[in-house]
Amino acid sequence: MTLGPPQLISSGGSGLTGFEFNNVGSLERLPVGALSKSCLLFALNWLDAQLTLLWIRLNVATEGNALMARILDHGELTFLGAKLAIGAFAAYILYRCAHLRIAQHGLTVVLGIYVILMLVHVATGCVALGWHTPVVVVGYVESLPNAFLSLFL
Repeated sequence: MTLGPPQLISSGGSGLTGFEFNNVGSLERLPVGALSKSCLLFALNWLDAQLTLLWIRLNVATEGNALMARILDHGELTFLGAKLAIGAFAAYILYRCAHLRIAQHGLTVVLGIYVILMLVHVATGCVALGWHTPVVVVGYVESLPNAFLSLFL
């Protein structure tokens, strides 16, 4: 008598087994279209503007971009309008030029920058709530590029 793996007794189903049945773990990546990425870019830009205004109202932070800080001096609505117009223009241009390789890479880089910026907003929110640990982590991560460059200089 040989022992093998236990046998599964089926009581119905599609009759598909193996890879055809369990196609969940497919290694193929689903492509994310340029329109989706451009819309995400605009949404992150809008969220950045809203969070910036929130942190300024709560006296937790100031605008880090000198040009946008000058626009903010003219009013919050002017700031929001300019920020959204710039974001919409950038998203539109990157979408329309998505057939160009440089625009594809540029869109990916800009989205990466916005993800990092959202992490900064999370850290700012933690500080606003009185939890200072994320600021230490952000400060450490912020110093890594300089530490890396100092190895070669």
